Amino acid sequence: MGTVKPTYIKKLANQLLKEVPEFTDDFDVNKKIVAEHTNVESKGIRNRIAGYIAHKKRRGSRNRD
Repeated sequence: MGTVKPTYIKKLANQLLKEVPEFTDDFDVNKKIVAEHTNVESKGIRNRIAGYIAHKKRRGSRNRD
């Protein structure tokens, strides 16, 4: 069980998911997409956003099967 994500990470990730359709369940791909579409300078914050998006994508694909 991991830690609870802060709301600013969830809000930004959900906004990005609505605006950018090319996110996948691959963390490394999502890191690059987050870096391109945001002005987040902190590598740690960027990684947390990309990880949350990857987690949401994996959960979404699992529920559709």
